[in-house]
Amino acid sequence: MSRLQVRSFSSPVSSRANDLLTELHGHLGFGTLRPELAHQLFDEMLRQPVPVSARALNGLFAALACAPPSAACTDGPVLAIHLFNRMARAGCRRVIALTSHTYSILIECCCRTRRPDLGPSFFTHLLKTGVTADIVIYSGLFKCLCDLKCTEEALDMLLHRMPNDVSDAISYSVILKSLCDNGRSQLALDVLHIMTKKGADYSPDVFAYNMVIDGFFKEGEVSKACDLFHEMIQQGVVPDVAMYTSIINALCKARAMDKAEVVLRSMVHNGVQPDVVTYTIMIQGYSTLRQLKEVARLLKVMRSQGVMPSVVTYNSLMTCLCKNGRFKEAVEIFYSMAVKGLKPNVISYSIILHGYAKEGSLVAMIDLYQLMAAEGVIPDLHCFNILIAAYAEYGMMDVAMLFFEDMLKQGVNPNEVTIFVCDSWIMQNGQDG
Repeated sequence: MSRLQVRSFSSPVSSRANDLLTELHGHLGFGTLRPELAHQLFDEMLRQPVPVSARALNGLFAALACAPPSAACTDGPVLAIHLFNRMARAGCRRVIALTSHTYSILIECCCRTRRPDLGPSFFTHLLKTGVTADIVIYSGLFKCLCDLKCTEEALDMLLHRMPNDVSDAISYSVILKSLCDNGRSQLALDVLHIMTKKGADYSPDVFAYNMVIDGFFKEGEVSKACDLFHEMIQQGVVPDVAMYTSIINALCKARAMDKAEVVLRSMVHNGVQPDVVTYTIMIQGYSTLRQLKEVARLLKVMRSQGVMPSVVTYNSLMTCLCKNGRFKEAVEIFYSMAVKGLKPNVISYSIILHGYAKEGSLVAMIDLYQLMAAEGVIPDLHCFNILIAAYAEYGMMDVAMLFFEDMLKQGVNPNEVTIFVCDSWIMQNGQDG
């Protein structure tokens, strides 16, 4: 009864506009909002003498911006942009008074729908209407400019044209990421120093530093990355385990194990406990360099710290053992994993399969392949290539072709390695014939 009383006091024309908006939301929620239907309902809503509020309209645009693709509408953000443009063309009298939130949603839509070129247009429209741009709008605009490869224009706006009371560390982070992604980490470092000089409200956090450090690593500037890492600590920014691990990973990939050890010791000294990922990355680094003694030392250290090795850790150890001609020990570790409560994954199996292939232990390969099936581990392309190449090398192409057929049945497509092995055997077999 109370519902009827509320409706009786509301304006019929206002109620009609709200009803149309509710219908739009309903179709969107059920995945039945086709663009044609949306335009039809939206146009009728605009024709009402008393339009819906800006807040209600923002709710519609926000819902469209986040809407997952459906059979009826494959791109909600695009539809939001089209509806806004339709409203703008309707004329000033029919346009609802918009807010900064409206424009922030629309600029975000431009980013989501991969139309960053429309972002600056919405920003210009905002300026013409007299709506004050806030930090969310500027951040969205910077994303659009960066996606358009106009990062320097975004930086110029941030430093010289953006009101000081609006900018914050988030705006700088958007530009830092773009500079680092485009191989301009030195300029990003300059921006980082500008942030530091501007005061506490703009001080770069651990994520900002990590972006620039990672950028230097990707550009091969290992020394600059390490210098910035130490500078960050001097600035009082405390790295967490994730950042320490990220730095160690980059150093290990650069084969700078001595520097990785320094960072690991610094990590422990500063009271940050390395986890299984940190130690595994170090073990992988030493494994790549075939330094088995260092691998064994780290395994001992991590166990003493109560950090138990994972399947990935054991995979690195087995790889290192195989590289150092100690395949039997690798096999022992493989079978000991189950005792420790760990299930070998497809990489674990491929390491041992490759070892058996090098030894010519074809029967053992078959047994291991059957164990994979029994344990529910699905072979990948690398596993099948090892099996096919091994049997082809020993002239057992009939068995190799059985594995080839099994590979296709399991939906694994051959690559150039598979084709090369098969073609080579066919050519050789033809010549022998």
